[in-house]
Amino acid sequence: MANDDSGYGVAVVKFKREATGPGQVIDRRGTGGRAGPGMRTVGIGGGAIGAIIVLLLTLLGGGDPGALTEVLQPASPVSPESGTIDPNADPETDLGAFLQEVLQDTQAMWVGVFQDAGLEYRATNLVLFEGLTDSGCGGAQAQVGPHYCPTDELVYMDLDFLGELQRRFGAAGDTAQAYILAHEVGHHVQHVLEITQNVQPGDNQASIALELQADCFAGVWLSTLRTGSSAAVLEDGDLQEALDAAAAVGDDAIQSQTSGQVNPESWTHGSSEQRFQWLKQGFDTGTPSSCDTFAA
Repeated sequence: MANDDSGYGVAVVKFKREATGPGQVIDRRGTGGRAGPGMRTVGIGGGAIGAIIVLLLTLLGGGDPGALTEVLQPASPVSPESGTIDPNADPETDLGAFLQEVLQDTQAMWVGVFQDAGLEYRATNLVLFEGLTDSGCGGAQAQVGPHYCPTDELVYMDLDFLGELQRRFGAAGDTAQAYILAHEVGHHVQHVLEITQNVQPGDNQASIALELQADCFAGVWLSTLRTGSSAAVLEDGDLQEALDAAAAVGDDAIQSQTSGQVNPESWTHGSSEQRFQWLKQGFDTGTPSSCDTFAA
């Protein structure tokens, strides 16, 4: 992946072949999207550690996947919803195409991981929007940043966030953008495996563990660029772009940037150091089973 200094830092991404995984971009930009009254909290009481054990066993092929059969059934297909932006006049055409490649390549890896464990992976899709749009979680808003809604099993992203990530937090480059999307796909994997549902709302430590695990999962995907099993090519400096982005969105970095004060008790995503280290953990090991952030 190459980097430039214009726009969102997007260049023509170097994929050695076309990505073959599932997933599509649903472009709602230009539709004047609507949103509900607010994001609904999603969470079911239970033991997060037990869910992690199930995850590790199934991904290693040593557990009984029967208990997960119901949640692993294919979801109903989502129909694309087109916006009103003329693709020929869209300055973000290359960015949208890049994100679809990343979405498909990331999920191609997860299809293989699940198949190796005797499981069936069901895909998520990426919704691009401006400002706000409807979602199964009561509405997606740009202020929330890229996020995953477990109710409709979709990833939501306002592209302005990627520009803000570069301008305000100094996390430039297309690999940084790829990391953000791979992180959200990691949340989808957690939902499919019922890890998310077993975390109590308001449990900040469990929330941090979820976020760091999604970082680690993103690192596992990045490792496939190094090994050659990805459709994309890892170039010099690409990993550092992703690591810099992970550090830039640490709770301490964001709090320091926005308020000038750091309050660890209010963290929900982890510190810059933690996010950096868990992304690197996934990259260095290349195995989802190394991502047990709940035991860390």
